[in-house]
Amino acid sequence: MEAALRILDEEGLEAVTMRRVGRELGVEAMSLYNHVEDKEAILEGVTELVMSEFAFPEPSGEWVETARKGARAWRDLFRKHPNVIQLMAERKHPLTSVGALLPMEAALQILRSAGLSDQETVQAFRALGGYLMGSVILESGGMIAGSETGPSPEELAKMLPPDELPNFISLLPLLHECDLEETFEFGLDLILEGLKARVDRARTPS
Repeated sequence: MEAALRILDEEGLEAVTMRRVGRELGVEAMSLYNHVEDKEAILEGVTELVMSEFAFPEPSGEWVETARKGARAWRDLFRKHPNVIQLMAERKHPLTSVGALLPMEAALQILRSAGLSDQETVQAFRALGGYLMGSVILESGGMIAGSETGPSPEELAKMLPPDELPNFISLLPLLHECDLEETFEFGLDLILEGLKARVDRARTPS
């Protein structure tokens, strides 16, 4: 599983094959079947291995702060293993390993304890999950902010029609120089403040 995770981190999900894992271990691919059923079993183990690295947040007096710590822990995990996002997104079967599901259990517990209904808890979990995964994907790519090897904001602006993309071009320097930590916290605040407002409204007598 550790060998497969190294391949996933360094070469991507498509590179994780029985043959490639065998080569990483210095054995024939067929010998792996003495230890695992198939490639899916390896990927299941990789997911559990990644989830075992999750840093569970210490509970605090306010659920919002505990949720904030939990969201940061999820982000740290995804940033360390960004390709696991694709692995989770392309799964054909739900997770059944208790070890792999414990971080999700913790997240659901935090949201449920805030006073959200069961349906709101699930919706909030999905909204936060989508935000966390999307943030890491954007951080690791150059689609918006650009990359060190690509054109500078000034060079890119000269390639684009200002009459068709006036907002994009005018904001391009800020998009390029965007502070990732500040941007992540901004989006996280929007979600958590919205959830807190919903909880507070439900507690306020009509």
